Amino acid sequence: MLDTFKKLFGFSAASGGSRIVVNCEPLETRVAVLEDKTLEEYTIERTGQSNIVGSIFKGRVKNIEGGLKAMFVDIGFEKNAFLHFWDAIPAALDGGLEEIKRSTKKKNRITSKDIPDIYPVGSEVLVQVTKGPIGNKGPRVTTNISLPGRFMVLMPRNDQFGISRKIDDPQERQRLRKICERLSVPENMGIIMRTVCQGKRARFFVRDLRLLLEQWDEIDERQNNGKAPLCVFQEPGLVERTVRDFLTDEVAEVLCDDEEVTEEMRELVSSISRRAKKRINFYQGKQPIFDKLGINRQIENAFHRQVWMPCGGYLCIDETEALIAVDVNTGRNKGHKGNMDKMILETNLEAADEVSRQLKLRNIGGLVVVDFIDMKGRKDQMAVYRRMRDRVRKDKAKTQILHISQLGLMEMTRQRLNESLTGSVMEPCSYCQGKGSVKSTMTMSVELQRRLNLVFQSQGGERSRDLIVVVHPDVMHRLRTEDEAILEELQRRNVGRLTFRADPTYHREQVMIVDAASNEEITVGLPRDPNERN
Repeated sequence: MLDTFKKLFGFSAASGGSRIVVNCEPLETRVAVLEDKTLEEYTIERTGQSNIVGSIFKGRVKNIEGGLKAMFVDIGFEKNAFLHFWDAIPAALDGGLEEIKRSTKKKNRITSKDIPDIYPVGSEVLVQVTKGPIGNKGPRVTTNISLPGRFMVLMPRNDQFGISRKIDDPQERQRLRKICERLSVPENMGIIMRTVCQGKRARFFVRDLRLLLEQWDEIDERQNNGKAPLCVFQEPGLVERTVRDFLTDEVAEVLCDDEEVTEEMRELVSSISRRAKKRINFYQGKQPIFDKLGINRQIENAFHRQVWMPCGGYLCIDETEALIAVDVNTGRNKGHKGNMDKMILETNLEAADEVSRQLKLRNIGGLVVVDFIDMKGRKDQMAVYRRMRDRVRKDKAKTQILHISQLGLMEMTRQRLNESLTGSVMEPCSYCQGKGSVKSTMTMSVELQRRLNLVFQSQGGERSRDLIVVVHPDVMHRLRTEDEAILEELQRRNVGRLTFRADPTYHREQVMIVDAASNEEITVGLPRDPNERN
């Protein structure tokens, strides 16, 4: 782990005020990123769990679904990985990169129709995980392999070259373009110059490229010498990823409450920058570090449906499998001397800040719809749009934002790489099965009466029938206090006797009806187990 890190990453002295806090426990490691004491990002890794996004596998094609235009690849997990035909085609550079032309040689264009012939069932394929398993879905993979370095990204199977458009100085872009053209990149490989390249000398890029090529050679050797399914490159653990992804010039300090892990992080950066090593400190306080810095309280708020904002307004966040709905409300915000438009704009601007923060903090994504408070002026709408656009620029997940619609809705997408924070630490309620509600006692009484009528009708009225009814105590209380007369009338009308029993082990929605004579359960009517309905 140390050798890989030394090869690829380096750091300079801190100049910002962000802080990384690492809490190590026997079953869980937690990492929090704070900006001005506000929790911006939160990641956990538990014993026995690992992050596979970015890992590279040698897999085997198990089946091809022409209708889905996708194939399923066995990479060694319980569920096969999903490989869309488009993810098996050499990818074009996204809009955030400027392409550099290094060759005029024409290439044979591969289309989605060619993929089943290139990768038939049973063939081996090298893939990289772009999205981890979520719920019942397996991981999503691509054949477009990329290896990130400190200054560039190597694409060993794509011969495109590009420069990040975040470098906006024309002279600097021209300098980097010339350096890129002179680099000795093997044929059929490509590179992307990252934003951090700005102002760096050519020797840094030469070293970075050499080390990335060495890393690719190791991966290539592993895949040539092993049989599928096989992991040929494992994404590092949480501690190393934290130092790699977060410890930049903007981070002023790293605090860790485990001495061994603190030394491990210092060792990772010591050979690159002694000044960076001084920013990593061991926390020795008696009070737990997350409590000392107020992080636990902020984490608890990340699980609440309602999120309050400094202005007095609040958000309501509802998460479904593929869509996130956010409702913005004025709450206790009474405005400024009766200026309603100013109050609405203030609330919506704070909502834009908080929505972008909550999406990162909760690690949620997919399609996001934000219902802002209606604004009359197009100028105010554009101000909110620009605020949201500026806030999501710091988000490592890819986002796309549309302008506010005539209905006051902003639609956006956020890349989903892993399970959300809620999904990773919680599981559906065993009682309500994740619905968040159960049937009322009145509803259960109504359904029970319907079912009893069905049971009595099934005997054809030829003989009386004594029944034993077992229900939850809450339902029994309703039957005794409010519906007793209705049940007595039911007995007289059907020439039968009902005996009720309460069982506290029963689910609120569970009912069992037993024939008193034969002591056999009667299954006429609705299912007695609420789980049978799912």
